[in-house]
Amino acid sequence: MLMEPEFWVAVAFVIFIGLLIYVGAHKTVIAALDKRAARIKSELDEARRLRDEAAALLKEYETKQREAEQEAAAIIEGAKAEAERLASEAGAKLQEFVARRTKMAEAKIAQAEAQALADVKNAAAEASVAAAERVLTQSAAAKVAANLIAQGIEDVKKKLN
Repeated sequence: MLMEPEFWVAVAFVIFIGLLIYVGAHKTVIAALDKRAARIKSELDEARRLRDEAAALLKEYETKQREAEQEAAAIIEGAKAEAERLASEAGAKLQEFVARRTKMAEAKIAQAEAQALADVKNAAAEASVAAAERVLTQSAAAKVAANLIAQGIEDVKKKLN
């Protein structure tokens, strides 16, 4: 048994392990493993904290999004109501404008009719004065007739104007 190489490998291994324990390598390995475990634990805690923060932010933004959508819907409804109100006001103003224009046109037509009637009366009066002048000129004697005609024309002009 002392001559077998496996025996000496086992003895060397035991001496090596003993030497490592004597030097304190196991404490160093355990300390490194503990540090690594603590670092991993802190990273996991940080990851949980970040996940919780992200979930809170997500919930907050979802709430803000719902509020923004509600506000946008309210703004749209308000704009529709305002547009309808403006359209009805514009329709009323248009009807009022058309009524005013119609009234003005009717007044202008009535004025034009009155002016045309006055023009016809004036033309008729002038024609009758001219006809009377011709008739009187032909039938009356010279100077007396001229005076009467001139006076008659003046009287007719005064009465017509």
